[in-house]
Amino acid sequence: MTVSYTLKVADSRFGGFSKLLFRWKGSIYKLLYKEFIVFVVLYTTLSLVYRCLLTEEQKRLYTKVAQYCNRSTDLIPLSFVLGFYVTLIVNRWWAQYTSIPLPDQLMCVISSNVHGKDERGRILRRTLIRYANLSAVLILRSVSTRVLKRFPTMDHVVEAGFMTQDELKKFESLYSDFNKYWIPCVWFTNLAAQARRDGRIRDDVALRLLMDELNLYRAKCSMLFHYDWISIPLVYTQVVTIAVYSFFAFCLIGRQFLEPLEPGQEGDLDMYVPLPTLLQFFFYAGWLKVAEQIINPFGEDDDDFETNKLIDRNLQVSLLSVDDMYQNLPPAVKDKYWNESTAQPPYTVATAAETLKPSFLGSTFDMRVCEDTEQSQLAEASPSMPRIQTPLLSRFFTAASPAISIKNFGRGSRGHPHLRRPRADGGFPSPYPNRSEDPELVAHIEEEEKEDEEMEDEESPASKPATPGLLGVTQPPEISKTQEELPLIQVKSPSSSSLGADQTESWEP
Repeated sequence: MTVSYTLKVADSRFGGFSKLLFRWKGSIYKLLYKEFIVFVVLYTTLSLVYRCLLTEEQKRLYTKVAQYCNRSTDLIPLSFVLGFYVTLIVNRWWAQYTSIPLPDQLMCVISSNVHGKDERGRILRRTLIRYANLSAVLILRSVSTRVLKRFPTMDHVVEAGFMTQDELKKFESLYSDFNKYWIPCVWFTNLAAQARRDGRIRDDVALRLLMDELNLYRAKCSMLFHYDWISIPLVYTQVVTIAVYSFFAFCLIGRQFLEPLEPGQEGDLDMYVPLPTLLQFFFYAGWLKVAEQIINPFGEDDDDFETNKLIDRNLQVSLLSVDDMYQNLPPAVKDKYWNESTAQPPYTVATAAETLKPSFLGSTFDMRVCEDTEQSQLAEASPSMPRIQTPLLSRFFTAASPAISIKNFGRGSRGHPHLRRPRADGGFPSPYPNRSEDPELVAHIEEEEKEDEEMEDEESPASKPATPGLLGVTQPPEISKTQEELPLIQVKSPSSSSLGADQTESWEP
């Protein structure tokens, strides 16, 4: 039976989880106590042999072996291997539970789309839902030991009312080497098609809806079968088991109390009971036992799935929904809040304090917004508005050569004045002649460029001596700043006769 403690942890309080430590059923104590007793007995035996039976020379040798074993425990990645394994097992465990077929959706579709209050209509609805439950019983017999013990043979299934004798004969006459849990699903589809021909299912849309729900139900049965067939690779389970057992085998020897090798050397405190080692065994070995318990949740452990209870519940509620509840409706009347625009259900005295709490409207609902009216004005963005390139970026990226520099590209048109000629009004032509320019934006850009030029003038005073230019030619001091930033590229190799001419041509504005 599944151990449920959800009510005990409904509210967080002092010592909430500590009360669960005193339970026995489904506890780690019940799961681990046998292995724990074996470990304690082996540890005590080795301790007594070391203390009472070994000679001094043998104790020295044992001390070296124990130290080697204690160092070897650090080489086993126990937490890494065991953590991934248990995570995989837990995810698989919950996925298996969600794969258990439940007839709730299917029974609602049958009750609403298979019509007829006469005996024939009632037989059709009950037979359809019984076929679905029969398929679930057959698959659970194949994967669950509890269900197999309840229905050891097909005669027990007939006696329980999931099949008739004629259906059993038809079932056994169909030979197959594989599991035949899908046969009742095929019977379901044929019977539904017959009900459509007879007019019990009034249109093809309803039949399609019925078939879709059956396929989802059958898919869960199939998934349950494949979970039972395809296990976690055996090598993974073996690696984890060997890692845990070898770790504590080294601990049995390496965690013993040892006398010092030298007579004057101070030894460790003799605690007799290795509490940290016992807790470590409790945690790691208990972790492995948890994985061992839930790797197959269809057994008979305390926390395994209650499959027999699920079978009883599914059969009872499904037959009730398609038979007794068919067209059995309470009268439709006006509700209590018919004349009220806002429905407000009453609270009890114990829950009246909840009415004082404001409703949650969103995480930014109570955020304080800037009260400045200028910041709240709407700004219209048009495609003709050019992008602003900040001149501050060019101050951080400067190249060593004045010929090609990132700074020249960062300043836009001022880096290459020969590409854009000034207009008569002193401005520069727009790169988009067909688009209108914003005067305020142009003034803002020119102001930034002017500030940038003034800052650069301060960084490079006029008294700076002449520096050698390209190919070792000295630049005259009267060259303007704009001309210094022109890219100087020599294509031909310089000579003594043409060096001066090339230099003069490159300096011409």
